[in-house]
Formats: sequence, C-alpha cells, structure tokens
Amino acid sequence: MDKNTILLVEDDPDDEELTVRALRKNNVASEVVVAHDGVEALEYLFGQGKFANRDVRLMPHVILLDLKLPKLDGLGVLRRLRADGRTRFIPVVILTHSNEERDRIDSYDLGANSYVRKPVDFNQFSEAARQLGLYWLVLNQAAPHMAVK
Repeated sequence: MDKNTILLVEDDPDDEELTVRALRKNNVASEVVVAHDGVEALEYLFGQGKFANRDVRLMPHVILLDLKLPKLDGLGVLRRLRADGRTRFIPVVILTHSNEERDRIDSYDLGANSYVRKPVDFNQFSEAARQLGLYWLVLNQAAPHMAVK
C-alpha cells in the first residue's frame, strides 16, 4: 500500500480539477491518480488494460469515489472492491453531489467507509479535502490485511 496515494474516480472534468486542486493546495497526498470511469478505476486497481504493468502491490491509501460514472457506476465499483481480498479493506469515501437517501443506504450497505457531499464553493471544498486527507492519510489506522497475499 502506498500511504500517500489517493485514487480519485471522477468523470466530471470540473469536479476533477477542483478536487485535485484542493488536495494539492493542502498537501494532502504525494500523488493523486485519476480514473475517469468505473472500468478505468478497476483496471488501475487490478493492473489490467493500460495499467497492466502497474505494481498491484502498491494500492492507494484511500479511494475517493463518485457515484454517477460512465461504463460502471460507483456502486458497481464498490461492489467489486469489497468482493476481492486485494481491495476489500481499502478505505472508500463516496464523494458525490447526490443527497439521495437511497444512494447513501446503498453505499454503506456495500461497504463504503464514508459518504461526503461535494461542496460547491472552492473554499469549503478545499477545507473538506484538507479534513479528508488529515483523517484518512494521517489519523486513520489502515486494516492490516491490505497487503496483497
């Protein structure tokens, strides 16, 4: 596991830019990897497709996952992550505009660690990114099972 890497799964270019800017502004992670749809996220995590040469022993410390994604939605990604021993314990933060109760229930039911609504204002979003980074990258103790066996 790479303690300083965040996998951001986001299809909206504006939200991607806003999130990456906020994370960098607050020195939250040494690397932010961006996947633009659910399939690309899974290919990155499992070393497939264009990521076939990636060292899959190095997993991101946390995944920021949007729900409304092309090809495979966030809930589909989460379902796949929790079904595989290599990714089961990676913290997943749902980062979305959705305030639908059904989305929150489904996310937690599938094993999301947190559900955060994206603030519209950059300053609020920057502060949210700082707090997310502080918690997930500094304070949170990762599950000991995260090493690939």
